[in-house]
Amino acid sequence: MVRFLLDLLVPPACLVCGAPARDLCGACRRRLPWLGDRVCSRCGLPAPCGARCPAAGAAFDAAWAPLAHEGAARELVTALKFRGRLSAVDVMAAHMAAGVRRYPGGLVAVPAHPRRRRGRGFDQSRELALALSEQTGRPVLPVLRREGAATRQVGLSRGQRAATGRLCFSVCGKPPAAVVLVDDVHTTGATLDACARALKAAGTVSVVAVSYVRALSP
Repeated sequence: MVRFLLDLLVPPACLVCGAPARDLCGACRRRLPWLGDRVCSRCGLPAPCGARCPAAGAAFDAAWAPLAHEGAARELVTALKFRGRLSAVDVMAAHMAAGVRRYPGGLVAVPAHPRRRRGRGFDQSRELALALSEQTGRPVLPVLRREGAATRQVGLSRGQRAATGRLCFSVCGKPPAAVVLVDDVHTTGATLDACARALKAAGTVSVVAVSYVRALSP
């Protein structure tokens, strides 16, 4: 009843284009760039992923994302991160839930730097993990903490992102043996790799990196 009354006062609009719709309009749904099943289980890119898999030396054991970081999917991430449209996390989690169920372990969000979290008023990866928890029944485990300076990642290569001091994570308490690491965007994988290394150093055996979108090029 409450939502019905709110819809009368503020008609629902597409999170991407603003057209009248609940969550996503039909046109934007049709523009979602699904990756399908023919992807490399190691790095999440369309298979074959290249002469040498980009995740060959990564600490995470597998990576998966349902969508490419393009079109309506990219715009949905932008609506969440830069326009504060928190209702986007439910849509994103619904797109991810079936794939997440394939992997064992509790959900661990890639933590945003405290400065970024304060600036946005929320941590998008944690919000996504919480929405996934509601849809899959998996617990969200707050075992990762981000440290170091808040540095901008956009436009950097994998080597630049992974440079000493740029990506610092620590583990609080004892993490579980199996973890599903949750993030919104998988670009070079440097952040996911740093998180997985911290978790494995603390005793985790299996880390699967699950993101909403996978960048097809760095």
